[in-house]
Amino acid sequence: MTDIAAVPHASPRLKAAASHRRWGVRIAAGMLLWAASSGIAWADYSDRPVVQDYVDELVAEHGFDRDWLLAVFAKASKNEDVIARMSKPAEKALQWYQYRRIFIQDKRIDGGVDFWQRHRATIERAAAQFNVAEEIIVAIIGVETYYGRILGTFPVLDSLATLAFDYPRRAAFFKGQLTEYLLIVREQGMDPTALTGSYAGAFGYGQFIPSSFRNFAVDFDGDGARNIWSNETDAIGSVANYFARHGWRGDGPVAVRVTLAKPEAERLANGGLELEQTVAALRAGGVLGIDELDGDEKANLMRMDLADGAEHWLALHDFYVITRYNRSRMYALAVLQLSQLIREQFDAGS
Repeated sequence: MTDIAAVPHASPRLKAAASHRRWGVRIAAGMLLWAASSGIAWADYSDRPVVQDYVDELVAEHGFDRDWLLAVFAKASKNEDVIARMSKPAEKALQWYQYRRIFIQDKRIDGGVDFWQRHRATIERAAAQFNVAEEIIVAIIGVETYYGRILGTFPVLDSLATLAFDYPRRAAFFKGQLTEYLLIVREQGMDPTALTGSYAGAFGYGQFIPSSFRNFAVDFDGDGARNIWSNETDAIGSVANYFARHGWRGDGPVAVRVTLAKPEAERLANGGLELEQTVAALRAGGVLGIDELDGDEKANLMRMDLADGAEHWLALHDFYVITRYNRSRMYALAVLQLSQLIREQFDAGS
């Protein structure tokens, strides 16, 4: 294409127009480069056949308005950063001692004490109503969002659309979560593009995925709405309800630090989360420090790697319940240890 601005006899108006066009091209190119470096790719999901089929399903199964859905998906954008993070989650590359350092810090302990003191009456009410330890409620919110300071910056609609239609490995799961999210925004009368959260589509103080919100979130302040992203009262009650609904008992230790009588006892440890052994069997196999526990109690021996060796823990029923919130033994142990430290400091200042 001829550059009009370079033609000697072109009029000043033509030259100016050409110059503006060049600047427009440069700006557009710059924005595309920025989007690529930021992990953002513009895409109109409403034009894709797979999305149109999905829209048909939503209209048939849930009575959605088709035009509304197409307008929503026209605003959704594919985010490459979401796919990258899902493919290589940070915690899978960490050992226990590295993971622990992220959450067991003075500032997070102090923050937990402050959060507990500010919401003392609400936390006491939630603990009593749902029979869940107060410090566990606080620690979950502390680990998930640093007591609401870090709620996530990814648009939930973009994250879920990206994972539902551009992440085949878990597309079925995230399509289900996208459906739950669209039901939420319809029920709540929300702008579907407004809510932000994690790269995996979780949101609010407790980082609920959409199905968890619909199943476990509660209106704990009685205002007629469930709001876990800006209403701390609802968030506290919802976390407590989640634990209650997953079987929190609170009738004994959550996990116990143990030692092994002989190296061969290491074989009793496994990488799973299920409680597949009994205390009696583990005791007979050489696990020490569990004499006070009921021999029939279901348990799991865990090896947790340190910088220069390992430590061993016995996971019990309520530890397993914590893993229903996040299916990671490192996560559960971090929550437990943070909760204990917050409780200790909170009691000392009461």
